[in-house]
Amino acid sequence: MKLSEAKRWYVSGRVQGVGFRYFAQAKATELNLHGWARNLDDGRVEVYATGQADRLNDLAAALHIGPRSADVRGVEEKQDVVQTLSGFSVR
Repeated sequence: MKLSEAKRWYVSGRVQGVGFRYFAQAKATELNLHGWARNLDDGRVEVYATGQADRLNDLAAALHIGPRSADVRGVEEKQDVVQTLSGFSVR
């Protein structure tokens, strides 16, 4: 049984300048996930997280909604390689 998985999401819509990365950080921390969130030059937010599969699914569900001021139009999800990280940072 694999204890830890990793996923990467690319979130599009009105997701920059609305606190989306900090929303992702708060949700991931609440779910005891490790990783990071950063803005991309094309207007999307990239989120990487590692942890238990069910908690990654919970984070994914939250990313589809985002903070109240966001307007999420799309979320692309990919499996990724597990990295050893401590905490969840905003980059």
